[in-house]
Amino acid sequence: MRRLTICLLAVLPAGSIAAQEAYQPPASLVAQDLPTIPRELADQAGRYTQFRQARVVDWHPLRREMLIATRFADVTQLHRVVTPGGDRRQLTFQREPISGGRYQPTRGDHLVFRQDQGGNEFFQLYRYDVKDGAIRLLTDGKSRNTGGVWNRQGTRLAYQSTRRNGTETDIWVIDPSDPASDRMAVEVQGAGWGAQDWSPDGKQLLVGHFISANQSELWLADAATGTRTMLTTADSGTTVSYPSAEFSRDGKGVYLTTDRENEFTRLAYMDLASRRIRTLTQAIPWDIDEFALSDDGTLLAFVANENGFGRLHLMATATGGERTLGSAPRGLVSGLVWRHGSHELGFTLSSARAPADAWSLDVATGRFTRWTESETGGIDFSALPDPELIQWKGSDGLALSGFLYRPAARFAGPRPVVVSIHGGPEGQSRPDFLGRWNYLLNEAGVALILPNIRGSTGYGKSYLASDNGPRREGAYSDIGALFDWIRTRPSLDAGRIMVMGGSYGGHMTLVTAYRYADRICCAVDVVGISNLATFLENTSSYRRDLRRVEYGDERDPATRAFMDKTAPVNNASAITRPLFVVQGANDPRVPRSEAEQIVATLKRQQTPVWYLLGLDEGHGFQKKSNADFQFYATLAFVEKYLVATATP
Repeated sequence: MRRLTICLLAVLPAGSIAAQEAYQPPASLVAQDLPTIPRELADQAGRYTQFRQARVVDWHPLRREMLIATRFADVTQLHRVVTPGGDRRQLTFQREPISGGRYQPTRGDHLVFRQDQGGNEFFQLYRYDVKDGAIRLLTDGKSRNTGGVWNRQGTRLAYQSTRRNGTETDIWVIDPSDPASDRMAVEVQGAGWGAQDWSPDGKQLLVGHFISANQSELWLADAATGTRTMLTTADSGTTVSYPSAEFSRDGKGVYLTTDRENEFTRLAYMDLASRRIRTLTQAIPWDIDEFALSDDGTLLAFVANENGFGRLHLMATATGGERTLGSAPRGLVSGLVWRHGSHELGFTLSSARAPADAWSLDVATGRFTRWTESETGGIDFSALPDPELIQWKGSDGLALSGFLYRPAARFAGPRPVVVSIHGGPEGQSRPDFLGRWNYLLNEAGVALILPNIRGSTGYGKSYLASDNGPRREGAYSDIGALFDWIRTRPSLDAGRIMVMGGSYGGHMTLVTAYRYADRICCAVDVVGISNLATFLENTSSYRRDLRRVEYGDERDPATRAFMDKTAPVNNASAITRPLFVVQGANDPRVPRSEAEQIVATLKRQQTPVWYLLGLDEGHGFQKKSNADFQFYATLAFVEKYLVATATP
């Protein structure tokens, strides 16, 4: 990457040539102490922002056509594709991104989608009428409304809402054709509740209660009276997770995923009469990420998370035998949805070499069909090497792993490294498409490492829980162990390391910035937590108790002491390397105060800190214009503090 002249905004006269050549941020962004971003940099990197992704949302119930989510302008909207490779015909033209969507399942004359405002995640449900494109608000416009599952008769949609008191996620039922029918069907206590499926006769609801990443329950609720009966019980002294569930087509049982009596989440079947659970994927030593039952109930499609890769499987429900898929495309598979009245499965596929696109599988012929081919800005990513699965050990000997994305072969010598830590903490770095960040590999010669430190999903429930509460100290040390591993690789420059991450990954970035200041050149924190205690006090009430299970209860004196001792904002004097902080003003998860307290502290001690605030964004930037500026600013930060840094 060419060295670029970076001048501070305050230095540039309004009419200067340099000012005219600056790449200006959108009006919705507030940039504090950022340098001017040269137009030349945006021109160089602009192609890497011109990629699209297409994700399967639903099938039309009467026609072989897909509903997909993709972006043509600034935000993701709903489109229909009437034939494989056909035009993506845009349906919605909202100013905010569309989240989810499902057709009315018997006629398909309307669909229901979710949308929030400015990234605040207080989603509302809307009805879209296919005939004339009219959109009508279905919910109250104020509460948080999520989910949305139709009964098979197409007369009612169940969803969860905080409407009653702002915290509890009660189950509500509505006929979208008659908005006045909206009513609370199941009143619950606490957050984390959600409708998963309707019984075939439309009388009962399968309801999940998410308590933590390691613990959840399944309940059966009467849709008319709201009476609940628990279906699952945990073994004494253990926690069990039941992430997803769906009624069998005869209504006599429930297909579900669970880690009961196992480290990994397996696909299973519960007989409702006896409540006995029978495991269906005992031979697969990996988590089952998701599954879908065909319309006639004879086939189960499911995805196994094999060390980060997603492998699609098919199983006959009558025998439990698997169907051979032949040459299934390799990558990450998600969004399984069967076409009504058929054995055609829709899904989304992405890989390190290609953005997400819509695909289908015809089970009868074994044929895979690609429905969309998303643009990549004219860049050919097919020659990119596969990410390398890397492994190292923590200071306590725990086996750790991640993925190394190597820069283009033309870059000689040890390469600078960006370590990008995923959020969650219950997340997982997987060998997926990097989008904009391929620029670092192809043009800047920077290597990327995406670690899965303790607490990540995909490696068993013990590993998932191994960072809870004060055990988080182990996760903090895992990054130091990774830095030791980088020193063993001649192709990587251990003297030029930048760490970055979003959400919990941002918290890990800030911790790394003070614990390992002598091992890094700089850091980028995106919507990160600067103090776990103040975060818990100020995060939205509907999610506070769920997060306390993961991080600990800040009201407990011993836990509070640990949080205060390890908080980056309380250790900021040790942060001596430049920091770039990115925050959404409307973030309901990690509030704006978490960013601004670390920025203010670093400014007082005169540590270089850039701050970018999105006034119309929440937990990360979703609007393309905002995300593009964040990307260009990050490249300028990388050039100034990582690439241009002399190796000791």
